[in-house]
This record gives sequence, structure tokens and C-alpha cells, in this order.
Amino acid sequence: MQTNAENTNVQQPAPSALERRIDLSVAIADLDKDVDARLKRMGKNVKMPGFRPGKVPANIVRQQYGDQARHEALNEALDRAFGEAVVAQKLRVAGYPRIEPKNTENATHIEFSAVFEVYPEIALGDMSAAEIERPALEVGEAEVDKTIEILRKQRIRYEAVDRAAAKEDRVVIDFLGKKDGEPFQGGQAADYPFVLGQGMMLADFETAVEGLKAGEGKTFDMTFPEDYFSKDLAGQKVQFEITVKKVSGPVLPEVDAEFAKMLGIADGDVAKMREEITGNLQREVKKRIQGKIKDQVMDAIIKANPIDIPNALVEMEIHRLMENARHDMEQRGMKVKDFPIQPEWFAEQAKRRVTLGLVLAELVKVKELHAKPEQVKAIVEEAAQSYEHPEEVVRWYYAQPQRLQEIEGVAIEDNVVAWVLDNAKVSDKAVAFDELMGQQQA
Repeated sequence: MQTNAENTNVQQPAPSALERRIDLSVAIADLDKDVDARLKRMGKNVKMPGFRPGKVPANIVRQQYGDQARHEALNEALDRAFGEAVVAQKLRVAGYPRIEPKNTENATHIEFSAVFEVYPEIALGDMSAAEIERPALEVGEAEVDKTIEILRKQRIRYEAVDRAAAKEDRVVIDFLGKKDGEPFQGGQAADYPFVLGQGMMLADFETAVEGLKAGEGKTFDMTFPEDYFSKDLAGQKVQFEITVKKVSGPVLPEVDAEFAKMLGIADGDVAKMREEITGNLQREVKKRIQGKIKDQVMDAIIKANPIDIPNALVEMEIHRLMENARHDMEQRGMKVKDFPIQPEWFAEQAKRRVTLGLVLAELVKVKELHAKPEQVKAIVEEAAQSYEHPEEVVRWYYAQPQRLQEIEGVAIEDNVVAWVLDNAKVSDKAVAFDELMGQQQA
């Protein structure tokens, strides 16, 4: 347990309704006795030039290690005193206490105050007024056809054409941008490829390219948008010189045996391909519908259960989210030092996660919504269906029990969602395929 004796200027978060303070005292005589015992144990193993191991004089051991021994002894005494106090008062401590020395004149004891937060008392709210819209969508032939079109567009290829460039064509160009007659940074490229109509370039730039054939070029004026990311160019008028090097038109693959093989159907059977797409689509639709329902349920739970949350838990969650973000950036090859992560970016997310964690824990306990083995098994088996060898995936999960912890968490969330749906006002609402699967669209 660390004290604030040497760190009194640390800025602490605003006190919450969950903050508590208790007084602690450590008997100086007991502390001195503990320090002497520690130094005696240290002396048996201390190695120092000029002395045999264990034969260093006690006064030298005390001079060298006395502060360390006293620090360790005091921390251990405070840990013990704090633990006894919170047990006696039946307090559930959230996070770690802040230990502050008290400026009192006491010849026999050293006195401190422990400042800490406790977990909130949660009285579960009434969910009967909550309104949940349950999306409804049946996967049919039309949905399978749309998905196949998406898959075709994801496998598009381009063939050179002898005509003017149009939207959806892939062009390769050279360009040179000038501001006030001088080239500007980032305004020049050679053999630069992009697809017209996909928003890779500014709209006015793409409009200038449209209508040109391979080998043709033009010079045109353009004004950058006021909100352009480069402050030096935002709202500025520039001139571009462009030369089109190549124009290629899009070619979608036919829905045939070759296409089916590209999708993993070894014998190229198109009917089998559609059947597999249907199964995958049904699982994805179910997953997305469950996700939308879950989001509504969690929002309803938070609304029905307003609670004070410990600052300590929020700070710990912010730290965890920051570490996850750093790890993710490193995995993507980004240098974290070039993009400093700020705690405030994660504050609201951390508050929501802590609130849900506390309320859900109470809900699971009170309503007995714990995961059942058969639920866990069903979730594992369903998840395994998207792999080529589902039985191997199932065996992998069950090979080590800790791998099932995440699955158990999913099962508990499913139980919470089911309980809320049983107790809230639920209405079914048809949802369009494009709306539900919007992020999948090409």
C-alpha cells in the first residue's frame, strides 16, 4: 500500500458519493520491532565487499537497508490495518485506497487516513416500461441474390478499354498540382491508380478526369474545400495538369462453376454455392439482429438503473481501453509515439462499460442468470459452423477450460437479453436487408 506522503500534489478526481475515509494508526513500537526483524533477516544474506556473507555488522546493514525495511514494514502494517477496518465495517472497496499521513503529535502511534471508494448498493430498476424493437428479416432468394452481387463486386477485375473514362472505370494517371504557379507538397504523382466514382479523389478532380481517353490530358483549375484536412490548401485555388495513362473497364465474374470454386465450392456446383451462402447469410442476419437487440437492451438497463460509479473503476477501465488501443495500433504497424492516445477519448465508453458491468453483475446474481453448460456448448457449436472443420474448433475450445470464459460471458449476456425481453415491452419491426447489412454493401 502506497502513501501520499511524498506525492501530495497529485491531482485527484472529484470526490464521489461513494468516497469513504477511515483513520488508521500503526504502533511505533510494533513497527520498530518489525523493522529490526527484517534487518536481521536481511543481514543473514547481505553480501558486501570486505565481509563474509551474513557477517556484515548490524549497524552497516541498518544504514544501508534501514529505509527499505521501514518502508516495507509500514506498508505491510497499513495493508493489515486497512484490511481489518474494511472487514469490520463490511465495506466493499473499489480500486485502491489513497493513504494520507495525518499531522498529529502522537508519541506512540503513526496516524494515517485511507481515502477510497466503495461499490454502490444497487436496487434493480423496473424494466416493464422499457421499449425494445426487435428487427425481423427472413432470408430468401432476393437476399441471396443481393449477397452474390456483393461477392461479384468484391472480385471485380479490370480490362483495358479504348474509350473515354467513365464512372466505375479504373484509371492510371500522372498529375501535377500548382499553387500560385509553384508545385505544392502532395500535389504530384506518377502512375497513380484509382477508380472513378468511389470517392478516392475530390469530386472536381474526378470530374476533370472523366471523358478523357488514354494518352489524353488537360489542365484545369480547382478550389479545395474549406474543410480540407490540409490547412495550407483548405479553400485555396490551385491548378492541376493531368495525363491519363490507362483506362480499364470493370468486368464482373459470371455466376458459374469458376465463380463457385472461387468461393470454396470444390466441385463448382452453383446450387451448392447458393445453399452455403444461404446458411452463412442466415447466421449473419441472426447475429446482426441479436446485436441490435442487445444494444437496445443494454441502453434500457442503463436507463432503468441510474447508479453512482466509482471513479477508481472508471480510471482502471480507461487505462485498459488505452492499452488495447495501443496494442491495436502496433498490430497495424503504427507507431504509438507518433499518435499520442488521450484518456478523455475513452471516458464515456469506460463509464458505460463500468455501469453495465456493475448492474449486470447484480442482475445475474439476483435473477440467477448464470451460464449453463448446455448454453455454452450450443454457442461454441454454432460459432464453429463457419469453419471448414467445425469439430476441430469445438475440441479446441474444450481442450482448455479458460478458453470457454469468453463464451460463458456471451451466454450470460444472452440470458440477460432474454430476461429483459420477457419483462419489457417488445415489438417486432420488419427491417430491410440493405439497412441491416449496410456495411456489407459494396
